[in-house]
Amino acid sequence: MNSHTFRMPAALLLATGAVALLTAPPAYATGGGATGGEGKAGAVVLRAGLDVGLLNTVHVPLKTTLNEVSAPATAEKTALTVTLDGVEGNKPVSVLRADVATSKATADKTRAEAEANLAKASVHVPGLPLLSLIEVEKVTSKAVCEAGKKPVAGANVLGTVTALGKKVTLSAGGPTKVEVPGVGRIDLELSGTQTTSTTAAAAALRLKIAVNPLNLNVAKVDGEIVLAEAHCESPAGTAPSSAPPADPDIKPQTATGTGAGSATSGGTAGTTGANLAETGGGSLTPYVAGGALTLLAIGGGALLLTRRGRAS
Repeated sequence: MNSHTFRMPAALLLATGAVALLTAPPAYATGGGATGGEGKAGAVVLRAGLDVGLLNTVHVPLKTTLNEVSAPATAEKTALTVTLDGVEGNKPVSVLRADVATSKATADKTRAEAEANLAKASVHVPGLPLLSLIEVEKVTSKAVCEAGKKPVAGANVLGTVTALGKKVTLSAGGPTKVEVPGVGRIDLELSGTQTTSTTAAAAALRLKIAVNPLNLNVAKVDGEIVLAEAHCESPAGTAPSSAPPADPDIKPQTATGTGAGSATSGGTAGTTGANLAETGGGSLTPYVAGGALTLLAIGGGALLLTRRGRAS
């Protein structure tokens, strides 16, 4: 499996459908927009803007999307068909078929996120029902905007890509051109990502189409198809703190006293204990001991004189 991960300059990305997501409202949405300081996010699996020229010189616009959502919402349709007057006998035209086609967008007051995924997919245009315009194994895009942090966006094209029946190798350095005589030409471009201080946008793959099938009343198809778009806008609030709040009831305590040792933050018990534990000789000890001996000697002498007086 080959993997293409890429980033392109903002000036180049401004020409892609990814940036349009940041300003243009979606054609339809299955969820309400964010309010009250919440972030914003949206995603779409496929966006097509084509001009279909018929053999009688009539031009029919084909503008459609698949799985376009605005936060909070999800979508998982895997097929897209459209019906155009005068094209293919007014029968439904299969634009996209895929094994997996999902889009998801979430947003709250701390985080907004959107992603789009497409796997085992083939894209068709009117006039070429049997030949796929492009086939991809997997394309993804994701945008994350978190309050207080720089938004991030990423897009990937995984596995093989086949355009007009030809296996192609995509390059981030510029569009890959695929041309088939008698059918037309496709310019495939890795659309890339764009971020600002509060927004992020990503689109996996952009196709510029110019085909002339001359079949099923279709003379020419021009336009653009974008696969896997995602965008977000950061919430107005600040990021949640990871540190636990300080307990206002716990305050550092101090102690005073003359006891040995230092006071502890547990309270004054340490100092009181030190005062109670103060034992041993002090500066008055010799005088107290001397006085006691003197009194003891005087008492002994008086007792001896009393006994002698009685004996005489």
